[in-house]
Amino acid sequence: MKISGVVITFNEEAKIEACLRSLREVCDETVVLDSGSSDGTVAIAQNLGAKVFTQAFQGYVEQKNAVIQFAKNEWILSLDADEVLSPELIEAILSIKDPLPKTAFRFKRLNNYCGQWIRHGAWYPDRKIRLWHQDHGTWGGQNPHDRVIMQAGVAIVDIPCNILHYSYDKPEDLRQQSEKFAAIAHAQLRVNGSFAWRIPLLRALFKFCRDYFFKLGFLDGRVGLIIAYHNARYTFLKYAK
Repeated sequence: MKISGVVITFNEEAKIEACLRSLREVCDETVVLDSGSSDGTVAIAQNLGAKVFTQAFQGYVEQKNAVIQFAKNEWILSLDADEVLSPELIEAILSIKDPLPKTAFRFKRLNNYCGQWIRHGAWYPDRKIRLWHQDHGTWGGQNPHDRVIMQAGVAIVDIPCNILHYSYDKPEDLRQQSEKFAAIAHAQLRVNGSFAWRIPLLRALFKFCRDYFFKLGFLDGRVGLIIAYHNARYTFLKYAK
């Protein structure tokens, strides 16, 4: 089973090394598609043996599909630059022997907010397909919320191990990203002609109640409340910005 590890980057010098080192544990090559970083991202990736290519940012879905075109192997393992394979997940991937091509592997994603691992609410288990045969799947969804879409008949196998997502180092990082993603999602709604002008507040209230109460976000304490609030605020801005 030959695997290409693929990552898209833009100014990720603080996190790209850990990401690529974890991919090297299980992949036969690592490929990076950079969007014109002005920091040391490209140099770090090259020093770690990654093949680095450059393309102006076209959108999350478009970039993640583009990087696959540079991969030489049939099996693709895709991570974001701020993600790392946990030791347990590395062992699980190494144990996979001769899988059927029409199989994709889905992992849990454990998100880190300012040093705290979030194990409830909308952020966990946050299952993602990240290992698949490139002939049978592609990135799709709507920016900024990309997802791997598999062809009909492909079996999805859940691996009960975590991708470690070092997503937010400071509280303002979550606020800034939610605003950025809300603007992107709002623009996508305009393109699609799909709006819900009269109900953004109701949608936000539903999102908060679902994440904080029904998905047990309150078990993460004060941080669970902060996350549920920002998720609801993102939903409101998405429709009412």
